[in-house]
Amino acid sequence: MPVVNVQLLSGRSKDQKTRIAQAITDALVDIGGAKPEGVTVIFSDTEKDDWASAGVLLSDK
Repeated sequence: MPVVNVQLLSGRSKDQKTRIAQAITDALVDIGGAKPEGVTVIFSDTEKDDWASAGVLLSDK
């Protein structure tokens, strides 16, 4: 029962998330031998003020 956590910057559409979830599920089924009903994908949207890279908030880049 794979659980995949996907962290993204906010702004992806519902359609994009649906397509991402399907692609991840397909990969785990095709490559990992999982059953589709056993795959869970969790999206965490994060604002640029809440994400830093190299010590700099993405909102400041």
